[in-house]
Amino acid sequence: MLGPRNRFARWELIMALREQNYWLTTGQMPTTSASRPLPNRVDVAVIGAGFTGLSAARTLAQRGASVAVLEGETIGWGASSRNGGMVLTGMKLGVNQLISMYGRELTQRMYAASLETIDCVEHIIHEEAIDCDFSRCGHLEVACKQEHFDDYARQAEVIAREFNHRLRVVQKNDLSAEIGSQIYYGGMVDEVSAGLNPARYVAGLASAAIKARAEVFEHTRVQRIGRAAHQGEQGWSITTSRGSLWAREVFAGTSGYTGKATPALQKKLIPIGSFIITTEVLPEALAHELSPRNRMIYDSKNFLYYYRLTPDRRMLFGGRAAFFPENDQTIRRSAEILRRGMIDVYPQLRDAKVEYVWGGTLDFAFDIMPHAGEIDGMYYAVGYAGHGVAMATYQGQKMAELIAGDKPENPFVGIPFPGAPLGLYNGKPWFLPFAGMWYKFLDWVS
Repeated sequence: MLGPRNRFARWELIMALREQNYWLTTGQMPTTSASRPLPNRVDVAVIGAGFTGLSAARTLAQRGASVAVLEGETIGWGASSRNGGMVLTGMKLGVNQLISMYGRELTQRMYAASLETIDCVEHIIHEEAIDCDFSRCGHLEVACKQEHFDDYARQAEVIAREFNHRLRVVQKNDLSAEIGSQIYYGGMVDEVSAGLNPARYVAGLASAAIKARAEVFEHTRVQRIGRAAHQGEQGWSITTSRGSLWAREVFAGTSGYTGKATPALQKKLIPIGSFIITTEVLPEALAHELSPRNRMIYDSKNFLYYYRLTPDRRMLFGGRAAFFPENDQTIRRSAEILRRGMIDVYPQLRDAKVEYVWGGTLDFAFDIMPHAGEIDGMYYAVGYAGHGVAMATYQGQKMAELIAGDKPENPFVGIPFPGAPLGLYNGKPWFLPFAGMWYKFLDWVS
C-alpha cells in the first residue's frame, strides 16, 4: 500500500507528465501543401516519409528521378521521430552468432557496412547543414550480469581480429568514469557511435529531399498497389486515400508501420512497441554525474533499457516496457514501468519529475536482421530492430542507388529473409505476450 508521501510523489509525477514526444517540441517539420494533387506518373513512388524513405527520395531526386513520397500520416510521424536518437554501430545480433549464420566474409562486410552507416548520417548532416545536435559521443553497453561482462572481452577480441575495429572493455571499478550507477558489472565502449535529435534530423532529411525536387505528400495512405502499364511501359498503379498515380518503381520504407498495401512484406515483420520517458531539465552537476562522457547507453538484457542525456540535460530513458505496439493504455502503463527502471539504475533521480512519455513501434524480422532488396517486384528496406537511425539512412541511400541502376555494395540485399514458422502469421502479432514472457525468462536465467 502506498504511504502518504509516496502517494503524493506519484500524484506529482502524473500531474507533470505529458503524453507527448519530447523531440517534437524542439523544432518544426517542413510544411507541405494539402491541396496539391498527386502527379499522374513518377519514376519512383516511395512509401513512408521516415529515415528510409526520405533518404531514398533525396538520393533518387539528386539523380534526376521524379519521386513522390507517400506518407499516411506526417513527415517523421513513426519511429523516425520517436526513437532515442542513438546512431549506433553494429547490429542486434552478436558477432559470433552472425559468423555462424553468414560465414566470416559476409559478416565482415556487414560489420563494415554498420560502421559506414554512421559516416553516411554524418555526411548527410554536414552536406545539408542539418541542425540536429549530431555528436560522435560513442556508446556504452553495460553488463547486467557477470557472465555478460565476461563475454565483452571475447566480443572485443573477435571484433578487433575479424573487423579491425576497436572496442574498449571497462572494468566495474572503472565504470564510474562512464556512468553514475552502481548496479552494473562493467561495460564496453564504442567511440564511433553518435547521438542526435531524431525529429530535427528527419525534418532536415525531408527538407533536403524537397530541395532536390522530390515531392512529399502527407496524409496520403497507400491502399492498393498493382501491376499496370502506362503508355506501353510496365510499372505500378498505386491507389491512395488522395487519389491514384502510376510509378515505374515502388520502394517501401515503412518499417514497424508496414501495412496491408504490401502484404508479403507485412508478414515478414513483427511490430514491437518501445517506450520512452524524459525527465525535467537536470542540474548540470547531476547530469554530469549520471553520464560523465555523455554516452548513448544501453544494457545487456533482452528486455533492455536504453538511455542518454538530451542536449538540454534531460534524462531520456526507454525500453520494451510492453511488447505490444503503442496505444494510449500501453503508453500510460509504460511511464510507471520506465520510471521504476530509471530509479533502479539511477537512485539519484528518485525526486526528478518525469515530464514526457511516448511510444513508437519498431520492426523486427524473424531473424532480427536488417533486410533490403525486392519482394513481389517492389523494392524495400526494413528490419532495423532498434538500430534504425543509421541503418535506415544508409539503406535508403543504397537502395536508391540500386533503383537508379548502380550496383552499390550492400551486404543485406539477398540474404535469406525468413517468415514465421509454418506460415502461422498474417501481420498481426498475436504471439507478442508469449515472446515478452520468454525474453523476461531468458533475462532471469542467463
